[in-house]
Amino acid sequence: MLTQKQHALLVFINQRLTDSGVSPSFDEMKDALGLASKSGIHRLITALEERGFIRRLPHRARALEVIKLPEANVPKQPIGGFKPNVVSNNPDMARPVAANTVDIPILGRIAAGSPIEAIQHETDRFAAPADMVGRGEHFALTIQGDSMVDAGIHDGDTVVIRRANTAQNGDIVVALVDDQEATLKRFRRKGSTIALEAANPEYETRIFGPDRIKVQGTLVGLMRTYQ
Repeated sequence: MLTQKQHALLVFINQRLTDSGVSPSFDEMKDALGLASKSGIHRLITALEERGFIRRLPHRARALEVIKLPEANVPKQPIGGFKPNVVSNNPDMARPVAANTVDIPILGRIAAGSPIEAIQHETDRFAAPADMVGRGEHFALTIQGDSMVDAGIHDGDTVVIRRANTAQNGDIVVALVDDQEATLKRFRRKGSTIALEAANPEYETRIFGPDRIKVQGTLVGLMRTYQ
C-alpha cells in the first residue's frame, strides 16, 4: 500500500519516462508534489525502491526505472512541470495528424547549452496539428545543446513556441539576453532579478537584471526525428 505522496510521485515519474524517456530531476519532482525540500523526495524514492516499484539505474545520475504500477486507478494527467507534446516527423512512426493544421515557420536554431546568436531568419516551415499548439502565433526553433535534457528536450529536437512577451514562473521560454543571444531555459522571477534555469545539473542558473531579458515566447510542444 502506497501513501498518497508515494503514489503521486510514482505516477509523475512514470508519466515523464513515458513522455520523454528521461527521468524528472529532483527539483521537478519537488515542485510537482509541492514539497519544500528535496530531502522529502529522497525519502519517497527510497520508499518506492524498497517496495519494488522503481529501481535506480547504476552509473547514471538520477536515472530511474519504473518496475510496476499499483493496481489501483492511476491518474492519466501529469501532476506538474512541463509535459513534452512530442510529434515524430518520421513517416513510418508518426501518429496520424489532425485535419486542422497550423503552418509554422522554423526560424533557425536556439541554444539549450552554450549561448548562440539571436533567433535567425526563417529556414523552413511545417504543418503542426492545431490541437497540439492551441491558439496564438507560433514559430519553431531547432535545439542545439543539452541543457534542457531533464525536461525531455534533446539536442536536435524542434521546439514549438507560442509568441509572448511575458511568462509565469516555471515556464520554459525563449529568452533574448542583452538583445544578442537567444536561449531556451526555465523562467524564474526572483525579486528584482530574473533567473534562467537549465534542466541539466552540469549547467549553472544564470541571473540577470530584468532590463537584460526579453521573453520571446513560451514552449508548447516539440518534434523529434527517430532514426
